[in-house]
Amino acid sequence: MTPHNRSAQLELGPQLGLNFGEPAPARRIWPVSELVAEMRESIEQAYGDVWVEGEISNYRSAPSGHIYFTMKDAEAQLPVVLFRRQALLLRFRPEDGLHVLVRGKVSVYEQRGQMQLVAETMEPVGAGSLQLAFEQLKERLKAEGLFDAARKQPLPAFPRTAGIVTSPAGAVIRDFLNIVNRRHSGLNILLYPVSVQGESAPAEIETAIAELNATNQVELIVLARGGGSLEDMAAFNSERVARAIAASRLPVVSAVGHETDFTIADFAADLRAPTPSAAAELITEAQYKIAEHLATRTHRLERAVRFQLLHARRCFADLPMDRIESRVSTLLHRHAQHLDDLSFRQEAALATQSHARRHRLAELAAAVLRHDPRQPIAQTRATLLALRTRLDRVLERLLQSSAFTLNSLNARLHSLSPLAVLDRGYALVLSADGVLVRSVARLAPGEIVTTRLSDGAFTSRTETVTPNAAARGKKGNRSR
Repeated sequence: MTPHNRSAQLELGPQLGLNFGEPAPARRIWPVSELVAEMRESIEQAYGDVWVEGEISNYRSAPSGHIYFTMKDAEAQLPVVLFRRQALLLRFRPEDGLHVLVRGKVSVYEQRGQMQLVAETMEPVGAGSLQLAFEQLKERLKAEGLFDAARKQPLPAFPRTAGIVTSPAGAVIRDFLNIVNRRHSGLNILLYPVSVQGESAPAEIETAIAELNATNQVELIVLARGGGSLEDMAAFNSERVARAIAASRLPVVSAVGHETDFTIADFAADLRAPTPSAAAELITEAQYKIAEHLATRTHRLERAVRFQLLHARRCFADLPMDRIESRVSTLLHRHAQHLDDLSFRQEAALATQSHARRHRLAELAAAVLRHDPRQPIAQTRATLLALRTRLDRVLERLLQSSAFTLNSLNARLHSLSPLAVLDRGYALVLSADGVLVRSVARLAPGEIVTTRLSDGAFTSRTETVTPNAAARGKKGNRSR
């Protein structure tokens, strides 16, 4: 570098903000994670609460319940995440192409280094969320066939008992009962009280429909509620109520709101009534028409009877009195004879019925006697008594035979007993150790012996021992 160029750089340096005479500052090297984390904190502080409007695209729902989509307009797009807890609070189902307004905070997803909007609330732009949820559920259930006319059940023409699912308080139930009593007083109404709005209302209505189907006490079910806002009638726009109506074995009449109000329950029900009062008129329509028809016929019959009486009076006025009496007498006799005939037939029928019933009674009495437990009990008692008598005789003979055998053995034992021999004057001699002495060879002089007689015993001492000649002979033979 020439001195000229060097001087030119020194002159231009301050103008360009460069200092060639001082060393450059030390560089700060950021780890990616720290830089992204600091960017996230800065962005969240600057954009912690924002409203963003755009169109949904790339909508997807994760198994965890979180919702991911992209908001876009003509110029840009922004990833959005709606976590499960906030997603459960939505009143409509998001879908691609829907224009929405989202509130949340801008953040950075550090694993990708991607900016995203963490949504807190979301609502459709234009139609309200409840109306949108209503339309979405309506289309989905319609596609499943829940609203098809082929599955609608006709109402019973003359029901004896109808169940009404509504709130026990308010004018709905009173107006309903007043109309039923006026048009068909014989119809019984079974009230199943439920909440018609609030978070618990759909579950209560579902339970009511299921239990009324299980009781077999009613022939149709009426869902009734007065008018209100779309939020007030949310229970009747729920999917669980619509499916409970579709699964009902009994016909269901939906009478919710005013004439201009429509709910999902109206489309799922077998019949929609504009109002609860109209529902009362619909379920009593057949009976009311019959009553009205009978009233018309009664009025016409009364007019015809009056005309016939007037005509008869004119005819009787033109007839001579004797002919009138003769015809009246003939008619009276004919009716009297007919009454007698009917009386005879009645008596014959009563006699036949009485005979048949007596015969049937006799058959039943005989059957009862054949199955009377007292007879087999008496027979069993007689058999038991005979067996007991036979047993007594056998035991008696057995005891006699045993006594005879015992006496015989006792006599033999007595005859063989040595004590019996003692009674004839004999004696038993026992040595000192109690051994029976059978030979004098076992005795020695001076030995103590016991002599037992028939009536006692005594002790003595042996003085001498003298064997007889036969014993001495035997002893000598043994010594040789």
